Amino acid sequence: MKNIVMAYDTSEQAKKAFDFAVEMAQKYGAQLTVLSVARPPEPAESVETGAMLEEASHIYSADFAKLKKKTGQLKSKAQFEVAIGHPAEKIIQRANELKADAIIMGHRGKSLMERWLLGSISKRVISYAHCTVIVVR
Repeated sequence: MKNIVMAYDTSEQAKKAFDFAVEMAQKYGAQLTVLSVARPPEPAESVETGAMLEEASHIYSADFAKLKKKTGQLKSKAQFEVAIGHPAEKIIQRANELKADAIIMGHRGKSLMERWLLGSISKRVISYAHCTVIVVR
């Protein structure tokens, strides 16, 4: 295992998944990329997208600073990134670009009705990813 993509959304489940991803990266000496995805309003405009990326980067930077401390013992330095778009698509796209061996993400724990109405990001990632997907509860 050489590359791991970890999807991070600040939820408690994502924090558990992050700890698991760090353990996996340490165990296998893998590169860890932590990816947060902000979803733009529909329909998105390029002006809104630029402002949204800046705002999302600012919001996630505080959490990323805390998470970076936990990655200090990794052989290779962890990368922290923010993307704009549909979360499942961006997670899969980044994993493809990095030729990731695994995607690790948290389970949001939505109710059955919410999952049916909104869909599940983790379910979409599992369905379309080229690599192993680990969902941490």
